[in-house]
Amino acid sequence: MAIFSKTCEYAIRAVFFIAHKTASGSKVGIKDIAAGIDSPEHFLAKILQDLSRKGLISSFKGPHGGFYMDAPALTRPLSEIVEAVDGDSLFHGCGLGLKQCSEVNPCPLHNEFKDIRNRIYLMLNTTTIGNFNEELMNGLLSLKK
Repeated sequence: MAIFSKTCEYAIRAVFFIAHKTASGSKVGIKDIAAGIDSPEHFLAKILQDLSRKGLISSFKGPHGGFYMDAPALTRPLSEIVEAVDGDSLFHGCGLGLKQCSEVNPCPLHNEFKDIRNRIYLMLNTTTIGNFNEELMNGLLSLKK
């Protein structure tokens, strides 16, 4: 079961891949990223363009171009990627998708889901993009299904 949209899953995996592959100062192309995270290239290109426009990753055009991340970008929390792609409904929305669910008018899952939602937000807000680079470099983590 996934808690993120497919677009957000690809975005997070791509950002991890870019951070890992560009740690030495190089750039990585869309073909390598798509192969590295097992995603459709065309769909991924749109996602990465959007992340680049929003300043979460950097890109450079031309024959030696590609995507990359600088040191400050590695310190950003994963919650910023989720919010950029899926919005903040994961952190504030109702577990049943009800618009009127609130503290005053709770749905049957409200209190339990609020705790889960808060823990997910805490995890994503305290985990940075660069947290997993060493494990990725050592082959301890994978970005493919």
